[in-house]
Amino acid sequence: MPEKKIFANNLAQQIAAFNFDQFYTRRNRILLHLTMWFGFSFLLFQSYVLAYMLSYQNALILTIRMTTVNAIVFYLFFYLFLPKVFSGNGFRIILLLLFTFPICIFIWVAITYFISLLYHYLGFEIPNGELKGAIKMAADQTFAQALSIKRLISQAFIVISILSPFFFVKILFEISRLYNKTLNIQNQKAALEIQNINIEKQFLTAQLNPHFLFNTLNNLYGLSLKKDDLAPEVILNLSDIMSYTLYESGNEKVSLEKELDFIKNYIELEKMRYPAQTNIRYNIASGSSLFGHFVPPLLTFTFIENAFKYGLKSNHEHFIFLEIKVENNQFVFLLENDKDKEEIQKEFGGIGIANAIKRLQLLYPEKHEIHIDNLESKFRVALKIDL
Repeated sequence: MPEKKIFANNLAQQIAAFNFDQFYTRRNRILLHLTMWFGFSFLLFQSYVLAYMLSYQNALILTIRMTTVNAIVFYLFFYLFLPKVFSGNGFRIILLLLFTFPICIFIWVAITYFISLLYHYLGFEIPNGELKGAIKMAADQTFAQALSIKRLISQAFIVISILSPFFFVKILFEISRLYNKTLNIQNQKAALEIQNINIEKQFLTAQLNPHFLFNTLNNLYGLSLKKDDLAPEVILNLSDIMSYTLYESGNEKVSLEKELDFIKNYIELEKMRYPAQTNIRYNIASGSSLFGHFVPPLLTFTFIENAFKYGLKSNHEHFIFLEIKVENNQFVFLLENDKDKEEIQKEFGGIGIANAIKRLQLLYPEKHEIHIDNLESKFRVALKIDL
């Protein structure tokens, strides 16, 4: 049992590691299909020559007929019928599948009959051997005779036996491809869970580190000495941040309103570290535009934290500007901060930015657009997410 489990796990890992999308390109698909039909035609041709003692010419015309018929039925089934079949519910799928197989057999027999008529018109015939006169016999039938119920039933076994290898290979490939996608989705979910745990841990560390608490409490102490009316507000902001950190950041999603309230509280506490005239501005949406929208917690916090970490240090203009709004069911995030020109080559944010981008890719695949510009005198993040 352990050996079987190890083998199954290794096989699953190999399937998951294989990049079907990169391999199964349009060019490779065409080459694979051509190879499949060429291989079938070659074996069938050899069978006609060796088993039925036909000449190369006669073997070729029968091979062309059989390959053409099989290819038409194969592509009709997998690329026309099957997508329509699986567009319905369970009962409809079963019903349509049962209805599709007789249709395929009917098409196979009908095309074979029409090609035989064409061959007979062109003067092709099998002059000797077991298949002597086969084309004329087929062409002499009426359409009703060629496609009678009795003949369709008798031909069904031939059709199934001939098409089975193609159907088996195609179905096996599609199952492997679906299994590959399923494993990749599971791996992405696992990676996302780990990523969320790491982000939450990093956030907790950042917010509960001595520097943050020291700065906040020191500012609060100064306000208390002056009996400043802002002291209760600072305490409330700090309390809200701690509450969000402890009770909300572990959830899969939170209301957008709570997320934006947290950002406002964080910015207000950070502003206390700087003189009142420091250019820190934010315009964060509120009200009815936020109702009914949920986002993963701390989704954009890395960008905001980096703005305060690397911004407000320029020798010329100090500024941080943040705008968050919801438009046309889109979350729109725009953040700009100044930067020291002497640190142009520095990769702002480092692994934190990379992790934030990866998290967006996992959470909102093909549903977000992000542009990060590390310019000469400022750092800019523009993000849009389809909610």
